[in-house]
Amino acid sequence: MSETTGRPGVQIAYTPQQAQEVDLEKTVAPAEAGPPLINLENVSVFYGGFEAVRGTSMPVAHNKITAMIGPSGCGKSTILRCLNRMNDLVPGARVAGRITYQGQDLYAPDVDAIQVRRRIGMVFQKPNPFPKSIFDNVAYGIRINKIKGNLNDLVEQALRGAALWDEVKDKLKMSGLALSGGQQQRLCIARTIAVKPDVILMDEPCSALDPIATAKIEDLMHELAEQYTIVIVTHNMQQAARVSDFTSFFTAEVDDKGVRHGRLVEFDATNTLFTSPGDKRTEDYITGRFG
Repeated sequence: MSETTGRPGVQIAYTPQQAQEVDLEKTVAPAEAGPPLINLENVSVFYGGFEAVRGTSMPVAHNKITAMIGPSGCGKSTILRCLNRMNDLVPGARVAGRITYQGQDLYAPDVDAIQVRRRIGMVFQKPNPFPKSIFDNVAYGIRINKIKGNLNDLVEQALRGAALWDEVKDKLKMSGLALSGGQQQRLCIARTIAVKPDVILMDEPCSALDPIATAKIEDLMHELAEQYTIVIVTHNMQQAARVSDFTSFFTAEVDDKGVRHGRLVEFDATNTLFTSPGDKRTEDYITGRFG
C-alpha cells in the first residue's frame, strides 16, 4: 500500500524493504544534481563535552530543495544551523569535520561568519518580524549590507519574490507585527532574500501556520528554488515529499553509555527515499512504526 503525497511521481512506500547499512563517508548526490553547492564531510557538533550530532556526510545540490526529516532530538536543526555558522552564537558549541560552500571551508580561520550568513540566509520556525514597518523590515538588511540600488525598488522586488507584494503594497508603513502568521513568515522570507543570498535555510517554517498559509509557503518554495538553493528542516514527511528534491533522514542513537546522539541514517533523491528506502530505520520511520 502507498500514499500519494501530492508531488507528482512521489509516493510514501508502505512496502517492507530489506535493511542495509549505508556508508555515510561515501554518500554523494545523484549524478544529475551536479557538483554540490554545500558539502558536509564527517561533521559532528559538540555542546561542551556532549556530542549532539556525529559523523554527518551529505551534499546540498545547487538550486534544489533538500529536506531533513527525523524525530525530535535527532540533530536536524543543529546541522542546519551549522550551514551558516549560527552555532557560533551558542556558548560551548563546536563543529568538527568539514563543511564547504562552493569548495570553500566555511569554518576556515579567514572566513567571516557575518558574510557567511549574508550568502546563506535563514528563516526560523516562528515568524520573527522586527517591531518595525513592513517596509523597514525588508529594508533593514539592504541598509546594513549597503546593497546598491533604489531602496524602494529593492524592497518591492523582495516582497514580490516572497509573494507578498500584492497583499501589502498599500500598507508598507504598517507594522510587520500586524500581519497574519503566514504573512509574517513570508515577510521574513522577503527580509532574507532582500540581501540577495545564494542559499535559504528554513527551520520548520510552517510549524506555526495553518494549512492554507502552509500551502502558500510550499508554493513559494518551489518558486524560490528557481533562483535559490533551499534546505528545509521539517517534521512533516508529506511536506518533505511534496516540496523537496532530496531528503536526508536523521535519527537518535543511544551509545553504550546510554547517551543519545543524532545521526544521519540515509540520504537520497526524495522519490527514492520515500518509495525504496535503503535502511530499515528509514522505512520504519516513514511508515509510522516509530518516531
